[in-house]
Amino acid sequence: MKISLFYEFPLPRPWSEDDEHQLFQHGLDEVEAADKAGFSSVWLTEHHFLEEYCHSTAPEMFLAAASQRTKDIRLGFGVMHLLPNINPPARIAERIATLDHLSNGRVEYGTGEGSSVAELGGFNVDPADKRAQWEEALEVSIRCMTEEPFTGFKGEHVEMPARNVVPKPLQKPHPPVWVACTRPSSVEMAAQKAIGALSFAYTGPEALKERVDGYYRDFAEQGAPITPAINPNILAIGGDLSMMVAKSDEEALKRLGIGGGFFSFGIMHYYLTGMHTPGRTKVWERYEEAVKEDPTLAYGPGRGAIGSPETVREFLRGYEASGVDEIILLLNPRSHEGTMESIEIMGKEILPEFIERDARAVAVKAKRLEPVIEKVEARRRPSEAPMFDETYSFGGLPTGRNKFTAGEIPEAMAEINEGRVKAAQLAKEKREAK
Repeated sequence: MKISLFYEFPLPRPWSEDDEHQLFQHGLDEVEAADKAGFSSVWLTEHHFLEEYCHSTAPEMFLAAASQRTKDIRLGFGVMHLLPNINPPARIAERIATLDHLSNGRVEYGTGEGSSVAELGGFNVDPADKRAQWEEALEVSIRCMTEEPFTGFKGEHVEMPARNVVPKPLQKPHPPVWVACTRPSSVEMAAQKAIGALSFAYTGPEALKERVDGYYRDFAEQGAPITPAINPNILAIGGDLSMMVAKSDEEALKRLGIGGGFFSFGIMHYYLTGMHTPGRTKVWERYEEAVKEDPTLAYGPGRGAIGSPETVREFLRGYEASGVDEIILLLNPRSHEGTMESIEIMGKEILPEFIERDARAVAVKAKRLEPVIEKVEARRRPSEAPMFDETYSFGGLPTGRNKFTAGEIPEAMAEINEGRVKAAQLAKEKREAK
């Protein structure tokens, strides 16, 4: 089992002027340390308008910065929203490919639909359309990464003419594709499409084993690839996977404070029970009040990788026994200094044994899946992408309704030419004057 980190970049109020700047700088320090410690990946979510709960609104920017301070750790989108109103598919392809080059081929392309009122309403997305939008956008974004040129698409939600989208990713044909799975049915869908499942695990390793077994059963029996490269993997992420490691359980709890349960509380607030006034509602204050009424909301040992090395090692072994390929440990609001020491302890005292066993498990899994993958690939449907029309071309001035023409460039070129003529005339006059 691989062990990775997950960032939402929560930032509880009250805020001081430097808090957001410090949040990202601390995150970069932590990811650099995690790379040296041997963590497999760092995953960043993408959310919008979820103040206090998540300030990770442009994950590609942070991951690009992290790519220049790290060498081995994988850089995952956990996830990028594929709704066209938020991220047009061609722009997704451009950003994924650019980061892939900047990181020397370390990108994991996690995808999702989004489901909060804040985001869907903020970008004017009808919730009834989000699955169809995700499906169309995933197809178009992958085709933009792999076709030269992209030959065009006209769907219900996405329409784009033929263009050659550049750059192309360093990983060929494209980085590994994942989808966020909050329900068992989503895990089944991921398996059937032969892509990775970013599975939210709220019920512990015992129930997760059933989900893992179901994923690989559905992959073997029904998997039909929708992307050029398949990705048969399932990883676990969830509210009970917060991380804080120290020399003792007591010290770990002290450094985590009450932040361990903020992820789950934030989900309830923004996705289910809370009413939110932008710029006014104090989410952390509400969380503090809830913890006073029910202290169990603040996670401790047994509800996360929280505690001494012995406690955390035992916790992780339980998930390893479920057969999950990767576990992502969440960094809730906590002490930055404590997190840096936590990462160091993980690297020295915990990760080595898991890395060693994972290397063997990956080899065994590859051998086991060889005949399965052959059958899965045989179910691949022929591409429905249109052939490129070799007579197609574009050019000239962009023209819109009422015969509006975007004439900025002709005007600028005319000004440039006029300046060039004047400069030539001035130079001629100077020569003649000599």
